[in-house]
Amino acid sequence: MEKKHLGKGDTAFMAACTGLIVANIYYCQPLIVLISKEWGLHESVAGRVTYLTQIGYALGLLLIVPMGDILERRKQILFSTGCSVLALLLAATAPNFLTLQIASVLIGVSSIVPQLILPLAAHLTSDHKRGSTIGTIMAGLLVGILASRSLSGTVGSLYGWRAMYYIAAGVCLVLLVLMRLRFPKSQPSFNGHYGHLMKSVAHYAMTQPLLRQAAITNALSFAVVSAFWVTMVLFLSQPPFGFKSFEIGLFGIAGAAGALAAPLIGKISDGRDPGNNIIIGLVCELLSFIGFYFTGSSIFLILAGIIILDVGHQSVQVTNQTIIYSILPEARNRFNTVFMTSTFIGGATGSAFGLFLWNLGNWPAVCAGCSGVILVNIFLFFRNKAKTARKAELAVQKA
Repeated sequence: MEKKHLGKGDTAFMAACTGLIVANIYYCQPLIVLISKEWGLHESVAGRVTYLTQIGYALGLLLIVPMGDILERRKQILFSTGCSVLALLLAATAPNFLTLQIASVLIGVSSIVPQLILPLAAHLTSDHKRGSTIGTIMAGLLVGILASRSLSGTVGSLYGWRAMYYIAAGVCLVLLVLMRLRFPKSQPSFNGHYGHLMKSVAHYAMTQPLLRQAAITNALSFAVVSAFWVTMVLFLSQPPFGFKSFEIGLFGIAGAAGALAAPLIGKISDGRDPGNNIIIGLVCELLSFIGFYFTGSSIFLILAGIIILDVGHQSVQVTNQTIIYSILPEARNRFNTVFMTSTFIGGATGSAFGLFLWNLGNWPAVCAGCSGVILVNIFLFFRNKAKTARKAELAVQKA
């Protein structure tokens, strides 16, 4: 992959790498029940590993991803992947829950490789194909997120939760070799030092309204998605379902099927009004939680809701990423830092919020609380859109 543009095979390989590495963050979700049983913990306590991993990911996004604008990206990608191998092995051999929690944070910190690959792909893609390329890579990432739950549930049921971490470490080791052979080198786009780089991240967050709006919208969107996937494990493990980790993990396949919409959404984002895609996505999320509220014992409503929820979130995220990558090409890593750090702060908060709602009122409370968050997100989106329109109108009048 030494050329200056991406072919279909290059894009597919990048999509596979993002999916296989981002999966590290989500393997723990179907394993909550198994982890709780090993150390005699309440399931909501064992669930801490889910948001600790996301907190680690947010820290990596904030502190490490911006360095992609001052370091050679391939070296940074390879180093981070090597750290993932070590963190996954620490989790696999954890002698107690405290060690597993520490390993979970380190897994999150070191699994930021997909957010280094996305700006690299955007840099190597022409403007008129950028949305499509981002959509394809996001499809790989989302399939990795969602299929990881099915794989993890199956492996955990057959061989125990530790086996999944050993397997993940092996996968990352293989990817380390393949990426060393295939990924191109890239020239840094920022000439200052790390302190200046981080100041510029804060500057962009404060001075770029489109970036702020995208970050807030995506954070709230991912919060409800995270809340669902964490509490769904608890919901399906209880009557009337009583599913084991293997059966719960299979529900990730429904989400993976929904992820196939990402390339289409990316194409639609090229040259179209992005606001429509975002609103459609948020409405899909709301409809999914309305369906979840009335689930009862209906597997069909759960499966349909999962597909609608993930298509909705993809519509929001792919469209927002297409927007931010088009603002300042030389600052894509820093824009991605603001965007994805906000997203995973939202995800970690959503996971914790979901567990809080579960303890408060089980599944109905989760559905009602998440629906409220989505309504707030829709309100904020329209309010920000109105503000942007007023500013544009004032600018025209002054001119």
